[in-house]
Amino acid sequence: MGDSRNVRGRCDCNVIHENIVSSVKEKMPGEEKLYYLAELFKVFGDSTRIKILCVLAESEMCVCDISALLNMTQSAISHQLRILKQAKLVKSWREGKVVFYSLDDNHVKQIFNQGLDHINEL
Repeated sequence: MGDSRNVRGRCDCNVIHENIVSSVKEKMPGEEKLYYLAELFKVFGDSTRIKILCVLAESEMCVCDISALLNMTQSAISHQLRILKQAKLVKSWREGKVVFYSLDDNHVKQIFNQGLDHINEL
């Protein structure tokens, strides 16, 4: 397909390529799924949450360990963990009085690593 874009990234023609538009439209997720995907990416938009995900990608930890490592209050860490847990990015379990946190599944680590790979290419 030829490149009919001008320097500003705007198409100079007024032709709709119906076959391409139809094909892509069929593959697009529904509005609800796109909304939830946007909400998921919003959770990644906070550097504290990114630091917590980075830490948990290496090892499961309790709030005390995470707060010591990141030099933040336990309250601040707990708040961010609650958001990560609601987004199903982090899970927790109790061992006696201690609550441990880890990434919810391997997909979270893959998303995190893909983002890092992209940043490292810049």
